[in-house]
Amino acid sequence: MDTSGTRIALGTILPILLLCLPYFSIAVDVIYRPVELLSINCGSSSNFSTLDGRNWTADIKFLSENKDSVAASALTPSTQQGPYTYARFSHSQFTYSFPVSAGPKFLRLFFYSTSYQNFDRSKSDFSVKAGPYTLLHDFNASLNADAGDEPGNYLFREYCINLKDGERLNITFIPSTTDSYAFINGIEVVSMPPYLYYTNLDDNTGFPQIVGGVTYTIESKSALEKIYRLNVAGTNIPPTGDTGMLRTWEADDNYVTTQSNISVDFGGITKLSFTTATENYTAPDKVYRSSRSMGTSGSLNMGFNLTWQLPVDSGFTYLLRLHFCQLDPHVHQAGDLEFYIYIADQLATDRADVLLWTINQKAVPVVTDYIVSIPVNQKKPNISLKLHPHPKSRIKDAQLNGIELFKINHSTGNLAGPNPDPHPKTFEFPLQSKNKKSKGRTGTITAAVAGAVSGVVMLSLIVAFFLIKRKKNVAIDEGSNKKDGTSQGGGSLPANLCRHFSIAEIKAATNNFDELLVVGVGGFGNVYKGYIDEGSTHVAIKRLKPGSQQGEQEFVNEIEMLSQLRHLNLVSLIGYCYESNEMILVYDFMDQGTLCEHLYGTDNPSLSWKQRLQICIGAARGLHYLHTGAKHMIIHRDVKSTNILLDEKWVAKVSDFGLSRIGPTGSSMTHVSTKVKGSIGYLDPEYYKRQRLTEKSDVYSFGVVLLEVLSGRQPLIRTAEKQKMSLVDWAKHRYAKGSLGEIVDPALKGQIATECIHKFGEVALSCLLEDGTQRPSMKDVVGMLEFVLQLQDSAVNGVVVSGGDYEDSEDMFSSTHSSIQLSNYSNSTGLNTTSYGSKESD
Repeated sequence: MDTSGTRIALGTILPILLLCLPYFSIAVDVIYRPVELLSINCGSSSNFSTLDGRNWTADIKFLSENKDSVAASALTPSTQQGPYTYARFSHSQFTYSFPVSAGPKFLRLFFYSTSYQNFDRSKSDFSVKAGPYTLLHDFNASLNADAGDEPGNYLFREYCINLKDGERLNITFIPSTTDSYAFINGIEVVSMPPYLYYTNLDDNTGFPQIVGGVTYTIESKSALEKIYRLNVAGTNIPPTGDTGMLRTWEADDNYVTTQSNISVDFGGITKLSFTTATENYTAPDKVYRSSRSMGTSGSLNMGFNLTWQLPVDSGFTYLLRLHFCQLDPHVHQAGDLEFYIYIADQLATDRADVLLWTINQKAVPVVTDYIVSIPVNQKKPNISLKLHPHPKSRIKDAQLNGIELFKINHSTGNLAGPNPDPHPKTFEFPLQSKNKKSKGRTGTITAAVAGAVSGVVMLSLIVAFFLIKRKKNVAIDEGSNKKDGTSQGGGSLPANLCRHFSIAEIKAATNNFDELLVVGVGGFGNVYKGYIDEGSTHVAIKRLKPGSQQGEQEFVNEIEMLSQLRHLNLVSLIGYCYESNEMILVYDFMDQGTLCEHLYGTDNPSLSWKQRLQICIGAARGLHYLHTGAKHMIIHRDVKSTNILLDEKWVAKVSDFGLSRIGPTGSSMTHVSTKVKGSIGYLDPEYYKRQRLTEKSDVYSFGVVLLEVLSGRQPLIRTAEKQKMSLVDWAKHRYAKGSLGEIVDPALKGQIATECIHKFGEVALSCLLEDGTQRPSMKDVVGMLEFVLQLQDSAVNGVVVSGGDYEDSEDMFSSTHSSIQLSNYSNSTGLNTTSYGSKESD
């Protein structure tokens, strides 16, 4: 990635001239001349120039908020040119303010993560805000520098921000804690053309296209972060090689993952012809004069793709710009070279034809913009770009000249991604003996004595080992685990069925409960991302609040339950720690988080309807296994969307068995009499009123989850109008009116087949019947949902309906519509303002 952030114009100028000339006379053929070009040398009291023609200015006059910031010089001299000799530091918030004109600007931040006097490199934790946008959040410069994504200890970030008339550009640096500090080495502000990356609403052409969907608008209120700017098949283009905006273009060698062929202008003679659709400042000529193609010919190319893999942050929407220019002498007219473009494994276009786009004009640069959303994922995902020859193309090939990728801010203004994971610490075990070889003479007698002594010692150790082992097993079997010498009570912990971790192992796995590794927070405490087995295994570590007696029974219960259950759709318990005043559970890590996080309440991209169906089927299979697959029936008792986790492949895993109970054990038993426990909005009204728990209580709760999946909203919204406050009541009311389609998530518009919504509504509402005996079993639910998925997959000619269209169907729920008797339970569902048991309310 760009580490100097420097570039200015086309052409080559002698370095000595660059030092002497002002910015706008660096090269004769500068294409775009920025209205503003401010390069700030933070922490320095003097100005200086660099060989790329930048004049770096002292920062003091731009500081508008400055409590106790100090300037310091780097103890390790910089090996790169730029603002890296000095930096501004502060343990308090400080702000730079720039009086610039309205319009879009490049904002560039330069960091040199090294040692400075009185500042510990590892404590550089801070956030950066520019107006309403969060550019960096709890950013740790040393972690990012050590991750190796960028060369050396130099970090560079580039953003696009659009300012209104009379608006100043304010950039604020905020330390994350009282012990941490914020710092910055350099700031740059450069004007850009108004519609270089933002959408021109007055022009009906050139709108970015959502991959697999409709057009999209990059609004002026949006902020962008540059992630990649690649000169495909070419070399790095420095700032002086750009069109006047100081952009750096990086070679794509590190990102192309398949064999390819490089072509460079086929002689370099052709003059490029730019148009109003692609202005001459869009990219340097060099970008359009080099291209990468598939490198073979004919039918051989039909078997593979020309592929790039671009690592990104999950949970964001991205603008992907592709640059093309047809210079190949073998391509004469539209149709000669056509290919498919796949982005993130979705078809973006089935007819990419550069000459078709330019009306058979060669040497005319053209760009295409695509929008792709990446779901939340704890690991760093890739956006894949794949080009594949069209079978009807005369030339079976594909080609590309340039790539730009930008992150688009969330609705909250956030652009910040996570820090890289800290490298797990390796704990050294004490050596048994440092002197393996005896010094001096060793005789036969010495050896014999040593052997005898060793034999006695070994025998003693063996006896001691078995005594200690027996004592430990007895202690665990009797449930007498100690916390600081105090008996904890609770049930017996199955040490023979799952792994017991020491507190030292847990601390090693989490870098001593490093806050940087927290991935979730709840009423029980924190969930940490951790690494065990010398960093080879990725795990989730749930730490109950130290010293809390609340939840101890649930802690023991979950260990007992999960250590005996193994199923693809149940989260796997790896082990536990129950010592030193700690109650800790260790699970397989679920990369995609909870189902709830992908339905509402976050900025995560929406799940597709097919994804939602597959997740529902997986969760239903997990519950079916609980009810029928174990030695005794197990009733989960807390089924909800936050307890359905998703792994890296989006496989659903039912989790959180703290409230689970063994079901009826005798043939004559129909239920378990127990106190009401569960979560508001999901409680079975029959269980609530009669305190009789059956497996059909899980079925009811799962029915609520199905409605969440369909509607994309939570079960209770107390601020909503009365009719819509309870999702269940609202769905039943609309169902009775024959218009269940009104509750469908707007994000699913155009995705659901007519027959599919009919059957899905039938399944959900049957789970919510008041009489538990009339509800289907989870086995039946699995079968019905699989049928729903088949209906979706086999929808004839892609006929789909959405939103208000659903209620227009006369056979809304076919023959079963009248067989499901529904009523309003607004006063009988057990909904109040408190949660049940020891669980917190959602």
